[in-house]
Amino acid sequence: MLMDKDVEKLSSLFKALAEPTRIKIMYALSIKELCVCDLQAVLNISQSAVSHQLRLLKNLRLIKYRREGKRVYYSLDDDHIEKLFREGLEHISHH
Repeated sequence: MLMDKDVEKLSSLFKALAEPTRIKIMYALSIKELCVCDLQAVLNISQSAVSHQLRLLKNLRLIKYRREGKRVYYSLDDDHIEKLFREGLEHISHH
């Protein structure tokens, strides 16, 4: 049986992925790393809304960031996250 802390962590992961804007962000970041302004343009939402969603995803270690001058670029945290996202897309394409 899973430990309670692992159940909570897994629940938080799937909860984070249950929000459409975060799914769109994850998809965009699965293609290439982007800054807030890029995501804002792609998603057509405010900078504060993008930043809020990025903060949630970062806190769950689903995305990471790097600074380049004044810009901050975001990408998926690691191969596990990309694989999880791709597996989800593959799963829904078969149903």
